[in-house]
Amino acid sequence: MDNSPAILIRSLPFISMLFNAIRTRVSPVFFPCLLISTPVVAQDFSGIDSFINNTVQPLTTFVSKIIFFTVPLFGTDLPLVVLWLIVGATFFTGYFGFINIRGFRHSIRLIRGDYADPSHPGEVSHFQALSTALSGTVGIGNIGGVAVAISIGGPGATFWMILAGFLGMSTKFVECALGTIYRRDNPDGSVSGGPMYYLDKGLKEKGLQRLGNFMAKFYAVGIVISCMGIGNMFQSNQAYVQFVNVTGGLNGSWFNNKGWLFGLIIAAVVSFVIIGGIKSIARVTEKLVPFMALFYVFSALTIIGMNYKALPFSLLAIINGAFSPEALGGSALGVMIIGFQRAVFSNEAGIGSAAVAHSAVKTNEPITEGYVALLEPFIDTVVICTVTSLVIITTLYYDPGFVQGLGGIEMTSAAFERNISWSPYAIAISAILFAFSTMIAWSYYGLKGWTYLVGESRAADFGFKAVFCVFIVIGCSIQLSAVLDFSDALVFFICVPNILGLYILAPALKHKLNDYNDRLARGDIRSYRKDLPD
Repeated sequence: MDNSPAILIRSLPFISMLFNAIRTRVSPVFFPCLLISTPVVAQDFSGIDSFINNTVQPLTTFVSKIIFFTVPLFGTDLPLVVLWLIVGATFFTGYFGFINIRGFRHSIRLIRGDYADPSHPGEVSHFQALSTALSGTVGIGNIGGVAVAISIGGPGATFWMILAGFLGMSTKFVECALGTIYRRDNPDGSVSGGPMYYLDKGLKEKGLQRLGNFMAKFYAVGIVISCMGIGNMFQSNQAYVQFVNVTGGLNGSWFNNKGWLFGLIIAAVVSFVIIGGIKSIARVTEKLVPFMALFYVFSALTIIGMNYKALPFSLLAIINGAFSPEALGGSALGVMIIGFQRAVFSNEAGIGSAAVAHSAVKTNEPITEGYVALLEPFIDTVVICTVTSLVIITTLYYDPGFVQGLGGIEMTSAAFERNISWSPYAIAISAILFAFSTMIAWSYYGLKGWTYLVGESRAADFGFKAVFCVFIVIGCSIQLSAVLDFSDALVFFICVPNILGLYILAPALKHKLNDYNDRLARGDIRSYRKDLPD
C-alpha cells in the first residue's frame, strides 16, 4: 500500500462527533472542520495504519462480539443477527402473500414507465431509483464475496444465496414502500427518506414516539459511519488492488505505492457526480448500472458457455453441497449460514439502505416503489451472484486446485483467466465500475443520515461530501482493517432496529397494499401505456 503524502484522519473524534450531533444538533459547518483542524503529519503511512488500528481494534472487537454473537445449533455456531434477517425475510414473504412472486410482473411494468407521471412529487423516475439502489448493492461483493462463500461453504452455499435473495425480495418491498410513504418533502423540492423517517414518524403514529426517535437516530449514526467503511474505503481499496494487479502487480505496476494518486482520481470523479445530488447520481446510475451489470453477466456467461460440459457437475455440486455438504465438517446448517450471510451482505435486504434511494422517486403511490424495489435482490443475488458462482464451480471441474492460496476477488479473476487469458482486465473494469457505483450510492445514503441528525442545509451537504471524498483517498492509501471491520459489523447492527420497525409497521402497510391492489384491479390507477401503441 501507499507510503506517500500523509493525511492523518482521526477516526475516534469523527465517531464521537456523530454522537454529539444527536445530543446537541451541532452546526453542520463543524463537520468539515474535522479535516481543517486535523494536522497534516509528514510520516510513514504504515505508522498511521498501526496507530489507528491499535486504537480502534478494542472497540471493533467488543462491537463484533455483540453484533455477531453466536449460539451453538446442531454443531454449528449460528450468528443471531443472520437469524434475525432470515426470520424477518421469511415472515414478510408469508405475511404479504409471496409478494416477491406475485408482484414481479407489476414491478417490470412500473420500471418501464407504464404508470409514470412527471407531475408526481419526487426527484427521480422508478428506473432511476432502482438503478441508484442497485449501484449501492452491485459491488465488489458480487465478484469477491461469492468466491469467499464458496471457499468456506463449498458449492452448496450458492443454493442458500439464491434462496436468501428470493426471500430478501419481500424485505426490500416492505422497507422501500415504507421509505416512500414516510418520506419528508423539503422546501426546495427535494425529498428525504429511509429508515430514519419511517422509524421516527411511523412509530410515532403507533404511540411509540420515544422508541421511534431513538431507533431513528441510532440508525442514522450507523449508516453515516458504515458509509465511510463498506460504502467507501473498502470499495476504493479493492478497486485499487485489482487495478495494480492488472497493470503489472506489486513489482511492475507504476501505480504500486501510489494509492493516494489513484484515490485522488476516483475521488475527483465521485465528487463530480455527487455534488449535484440524487438527480445527478441517478442520471449516472441509470446508464452505468445496466452497462456494468450486462457487461459482467455477459462475460460470466461466456465463461460458463465455454465450460458447458461442467454444468451438470456444477448443478449437482450446488444441490448436494446444500444438503449433504463435505465442507464445514458436513454441516448443512453451516453452509446455509454462509450462503445467507453472503447474500445479505450483497443485496442489503433488511439493512434498509436502499429505502433511502427509493424514497426519492416521483410518485403519488408509495406502494409502487415497494414493487420496484423487490427486483433488487433478484438482479443482485439471484442473477449476478449465481453467474459468479457458476464461473468458479465450472472452473473447479476442470482444475480443482486453481483456488489454492487465493481469496476473494483473486479467486474469481483466476477462474476467468483460466478460460480467457485477458479476462482479468474485464474483471478489473467491472471491479472499478462496481466500486465507483457503490461509492456514489452510499454517499447519498450517508448524506441523508447526516442531514437527519443535523438538519438540511448547504453546509451540511457540502461538508459531508467533502469528507466522503477524503475517505476515498484514505481507503486507497492505508490499511484500516479495524475501522473496516467496525463498519462491517455496524452495518449489520442497524438491521436490528430496522427489522423491528418493519414488524411494527407491517399491518398498516398491508392495509395500504390491499387498497392499492384493489384500485389497480378496478382500473382506478391510470396506465399511461394504454394511451400509447404497443
